[in-house]
Amino acid sequence: MWVPQPGPQLAAIEADWCDELFYGGARGGGKSDFQLGYQEDGALRYGDGWRGIMFRKTYPEMEELQARAMEVFPQEGAIYKAQNSAEFPFSNCWYWPNGATVKMRYIEREADYGRYHGHQYTGISFDEVTEYATPNGLLRMLSTLRSAKGVPCSVRLTGNPGGVGHIWVKSRYIDQIAPYTPYTDPDTDFTRIYIPSKLSDNPALLAADPKYQGRILAATAGNEALRQAWLEGRWDIVAGAFFDNLAREKHALRPFTIPDDWLRFRAFDWGSARPFSVGWYAVVGNTCELQGKTLPRGALVRYREWYGAKEPNVGMKLTAEAVADGIKAAEEGETIAFGKADPSIWKVDGGPSIAERMANRGIHWLPADNSRVTGWDQVRQRLQGEDDVPMLFVTENCAHWWRTVPMMQHDARKLEDIDTDMEDHAADETRYGCMARPWIPAARKELDVGALINAPLRVADYMKPTRAKSW
Repeated sequence: MWVPQPGPQLAAIEADWCDELFYGGARGGGKSDFQLGYQEDGALRYGDGWRGIMFRKTYPEMEELQARAMEVFPQEGAIYKAQNSAEFPFSNCWYWPNGATVKMRYIEREADYGRYHGHQYTGISFDEVTEYATPNGLLRMLSTLRSAKGVPCSVRLTGNPGGVGHIWVKSRYIDQIAPYTPYTDPDTDFTRIYIPSKLSDNPALLAADPKYQGRILAATAGNEALRQAWLEGRWDIVAGAFFDNLAREKHALRPFTIPDDWLRFRAFDWGSARPFSVGWYAVVGNTCELQGKTLPRGALVRYREWYGAKEPNVGMKLTAEAVADGIKAAEEGETIAFGKADPSIWKVDGGPSIAERMANRGIHWLPADNSRVTGWDQVRQRLQGEDDVPMLFVTENCAHWWRTVPMMQHDARKLEDIDTDMEDHAADETRYGCMARPWIPAARKELDVGALINAPLRVADYMKPTRAKSW
């Protein structure tokens, strides 16, 4: 029989009163074992009243979890059936002698929920949830939690910091309340809790594999962010962040009164089912000191935002007219020089474009330069600035900007671009804003050619003549 280890793992198993529990953090914290223990505990406690299901994003990703299940579940007499039959009605399912069942399944995208619509489950496990770009598939599955036999229904999730789902997982489980503290959603009366785990909370692994921590240290050498994420389970640090030169202490400002002589403009990324993002920018007039920071002439300050989301990465579905009216109200008494917007709002599809409909309400836009790689370079260049003085600042009241932009990660297939499966709307709008005021450092440091020549990869390696092809 599987036995939880003292500490977070035991606390998570004992929190059977909680509707939704997220157990996550560092690598090697015993997360997958916890999921197996949760399902086995339910199976042994409730017998044929227990209908469990365990999810990974794809079936190949389920293999490691299934391999561990093969070691754990049979100890209590459970058997696995890959094919269904008259005696065993579910395929890819574990069966206990007392009638309990646990299916092994996958949900890769929200549409996959359709395979489970109308099903009944008492315990749902989602392993490695940060691999999901949105929580939509998970949320749809909550509708299948029900029991005709009075068994308490719950969902358990596990994951590590990082991945395309880092933002929504952090927003839903980490940011709202302290660890080990129950939070009851006022809209649903659903109670959820976050229980953090670290490698040190898994003494069984450390005893069986004492060199595991050393291998993590070796694998993360030279990458402190990755090391803190993997070893300490830090959710405020993103390993492999796209904007690795962005730091709150360097780029954040408290809200302040924008001087009248600073030019102001806005940028806009449209969204309906997904959030829209409006950012208001001011161009610093003369170099000044503010809140202990130097604001150079020409620097951009994003001083206000309107982010159209009702929950992480879910839009408010407002009409173009409603968005225009909201922008107009926010700008009352201000002089806005111009606005740059996502070029897609000029698309005509059976009626007036979004841009035209907004113009009819008095909000006018110019098409933004939508060059992605060049645009990201502009954002990164402004964040870097000159002589450690940034050329882009963001005020702290821009909560959604600070929630999402620092978490952006590289597209695995195109490293010079952001992973567009993430909640990238404020980032896109910032790109439009920076491309509206392109900036190039006035002076660049001279290249130390001598140092490069003596480096392991020499400049000469990149200067070899290309051999002409023969046809």
